Amino acid sequence: MTINLKFKSLIAAALLSSFSGFAAVSAAVSAEENDSLAPEATAAEAELSFRDISYLNKAFIDATPTDRKDAIPVGELGVDGGNKDMILQLAQEIADSKHGDFDSLLIAHKGKLIFESYYLRGRVNLPHFQASATKVYTGLALGRAIQLGYLTMADLDKPLVSFLKDLDPAKFVEGVEKITLHQALTMRSGIRISEEQREELKKNPAALKGQGQVQAHLEHSAPITLESQSFKYQDDPMLVMQVIDAVVPGSAKDFIKNELLDKMGIATYDWGTAVSGLPRSGSHSSMTSRAMVKWGTLAINKGRWQGEQLIPAAFVARATSKIADQSDEYDDTAGGVSGTAYGYFWWQADLSTGDKSYLSKAARGGGGQYIIVIEELDLVVVVTAYDLDDDTLSLTAKRILPAFIK
Repeated sequence: MTINLKFKSLIAAALLSSFSGFAAVSAAVSAEENDSLAPEATAAEAELSFRDISYLNKAFIDATPTDRKDAIPVGELGVDGGNKDMILQLAQEIADSKHGDFDSLLIAHKGKLIFESYYLRGRVNLPHFQASATKVYTGLALGRAIQLGYLTMADLDKPLVSFLKDLDPAKFVEGVEKITLHQALTMRSGIRISEEQREELKKNPAALKGQGQVQAHLEHSAPITLESQSFKYQDDPMLVMQVIDAVVPGSAKDFIKNELLDKMGIATYDWGTAVSGLPRSGSHSSMTSRAMVKWGTLAINKGRWQGEQLIPAAFVARATSKIADQSDEYDDTAGGVSGTAYGYFWWQADLSTGDKSYLSKAARGGGGQYIIVIEELDLVVVVTAYDLDDDTLSLTAKRILPAFIK
């Protein structure tokens, strides 16, 4: 294990940029041999699938993260907040595989990155697949469209199909007009398609291009009713991406790149393309751990990035609020997690430690990608993993929060 507490050295690195579809992946010569720098993927590794990346020879644990000139202010754990001993103890346990297969753990406090660590396949410059954390990025892209005036907050409560002009309403099932953006953002569209029907639709991908994907869902769903418009974790983010593509100038792909990723200086990423030709909306993006810190910082700053309001504060507040109660299914009171709910693709939960409780707002991806925002402590916790049991919130409550509570 490498622990770098105070000293940094700078090296020049040759960068290789690779662009494929909606992607921007940069790689540098490995710095793993230099114990003062976070491990980087080589050019050859950047071309591999994530699961083909070799494990690090040793964990990299850094209580004074390097300023990489990436618009992320850095500080020192213990000096700029947090109990250094407690966090380093947790990091050592992660390195010893006592908490599952982590790839990274990063902590930002009061606007500064004060802790950065990489394990197993984690690399500072290697985008990590995001699974359902992608949903949060899709939702924030809609918020960006609102900020720029292509939609309004009032539009969230209008029929979703009113924004999609290439559809044939004559073929819709009954009740489609009940679906609003608000409901799609909270996984409550009410669309119900059997797995057999989904497989049948996949046999004709040409019919799913563009808004044909929406048309197929609205034709083959069971009728939309108040009863069916209950929470169901399904394809609803696709509906949101379709609206983004319909209302912004140009394409959703270019809009997300130019108006969000470029604005936040996120140049190393990947974002898959759906059968519709639009960016994937519910999964299949990849972000570096530091980029995830940026998304968390955007949320904790109520949509502001370096002084510019990228997302309306009112949209961020609604997106990260408790809308759809999920406590019966997802609470883990023994692990300090209660009051679980869902907002606009964000998860909320009350994290308890001792006699104190704090509201967390999280982007969550299956396998272990988390951006956990705790406004009361001005804290952003980022975790990446590829096969992690879903107890990261509990670990945050038990082991990270105590290090930041005075």
